[in-house]
Amino acid sequence: MSTEIKVPVLPESVADATILAWQKKPGDAVKRDEVLVEVETDKVVLEVPAPADGVLTSIVADEGATVVAQELLGTIEAGAVAESAPAAAAPAPSSGGQIGGQTGGQTGGQTGGQTSPSVRNMMAEHGVDRDQVVGTGKGGRISKDDVQAHVASGSSPAPAGVAATSAPAASTPSPTPGIPPVSGDREERRVPMSRLRARIAERLLHASQSTAMLTTFNEVDMQPMKELRAQYKDQFEKAHGVRLGFMSIFVKAATEALKRYPDINASIDGDDVVYHGFCDIGIAVSSDRGLVVPVLRDTELLSLAQVEAQIGEYAGRAKEGKLAMEDLTGGTFTITNGGVFGSLMSTPILNPPQSAILGMHTIQDRPVARNGEVVIKPMMYIALSYDHRIVDGQGAVGFLKTIKELVEEPAKILLDI
Repeated sequence: MSTEIKVPVLPESVADATILAWQKKPGDAVKRDEVLVEVETDKVVLEVPAPADGVLTSIVADEGATVVAQELLGTIEAGAVAESAPAAAAPAPSSGGQIGGQTGGQTGGQTGGQTSPSVRNMMAEHGVDRDQVVGTGKGGRISKDDVQAHVASGSSPAPAGVAATSAPAASTPSPTPGIPPVSGDREERRVPMSRLRARIAERLLHASQSTAMLTTFNEVDMQPMKELRAQYKDQFEKAHGVRLGFMSIFVKAATEALKRYPDINASIDGDDVVYHGFCDIGIAVSSDRGLVVPVLRDTELLSLAQVEAQIGEYAGRAKEGKLAMEDLTGGTFTITNGGVFGSLMSTPILNPPQSAILGMHTIQDRPVARNGEVVIKPMMYIALSYDHRIVDGQGAVGFLKTIKELVEEPAKILLDI
């Protein structure tokens, strides 16, 4: 019996999706609920499982194709058994044949499915054969990080047509996976934007054009937080199973500040201002696909340990591409930490329809005045970008000052005062 494989139902805000990678090829045996194909939307990667045991008989939508909800992707012959590969197809018993036999025997024909189009492009740019790269992803799937690590190891041959002796001296490795390094050949490569990157660009442009965005700054003395962390980090980790970081303190400080300044926890819907009686705070997380913002729900009800645990879980799922659509939707406020990349100061852009976003930055020892004396303190610049249509300057400054006071006296957060 033939069973159809269809695109899953997409959220109302998502019009279509792109076929990212097939994990099987026609003729392969499949098991019910085994991942067959990955579909990329502008927010997340969705895994489409096999609806039944059987054999994949056809693929209708190839990698790179644009599809909509419930569109046919392929078919499975339910209950069928895959035919054994002919003996003549077995590789020769040489060292190269052993690699091909082991890899091909286990993933046989899945090679295309084990890498996304962007990863294959990256391998082609560096002249890397997929058999040379060890995949660390699910089922041995190769990621951009795997390719970059292979290239950085120096074991990759020069791309065809490029002299092996000149390539290393002429190239500077790119720090960003998927972006070709600078070379002396004045080459240009045109790479299509990913759906996520295109969506980010669209939202940021919309935010800059449709909001009255301003940014106010302050600075925080991180000495009390560093001392608190140094004193209790081991006990905290032993008691809760997670590390005590700075982000959870900022999340709880922001939660308290949002209670005091409800305009900053509000949003504009047409001609109405919607005030939210809860704090759903989005935490910007870097992933291979770009910046994603999973949302911590009801942070006013979460402890520091619960905040740290959820952030850690989201970071891990973002790295693996396992964030679900519901993880990324909603949110009444956002925190982004450019400090993890060394940013000293920035003006974060709003995440509409939210009315404000908090930017954290790197901690740097700086001379500051304390009681008439100049001392060295670990200081952090913080920034609040806000929509002036709904938030007044006085409220924005007061909100940021509240963050500063709570982080500099973390006992107030713990005592809820």
